[in-house]
Amino acid sequence: MVTTKSNPQERIARQLLTQSPGLFLGVDDDAAHYWDSSERTVAVVPRVAASVEEAETFELDETTCMTLGDWCEHARDTHGWDVEPHVGGSLVGDLVRGVEA
Repeated sequence: MVTTKSNPQERIARQLLTQSPGLFLGVDDDAAHYWDSSERTVAVVPRVAASVEEAETFELDETTCMTLGDWCEHARDTHGWDVEPHVGGSLVGDLVRGVEA
């Protein structure tokens, strides 16, 4: 039987979000971001977090971001992305970018 061990950030996100662990969005300069579409909530888990208390959740309705794409732009502008998110585009756009690369 093959098992996979989740990283500490993913384990924390599992505790914070209804859609456990949520969709992995990417990693900014300091934290991993996970998306829960049923609650429209982003969990931001710092790289050094050891517990739920060290992480934060943000409901999009309570932020200036209207969409998940807006959240990703905000994170990119504010913190940068070490691991880029793949959010807000389309399959066709992804294919075009893949062909152009």
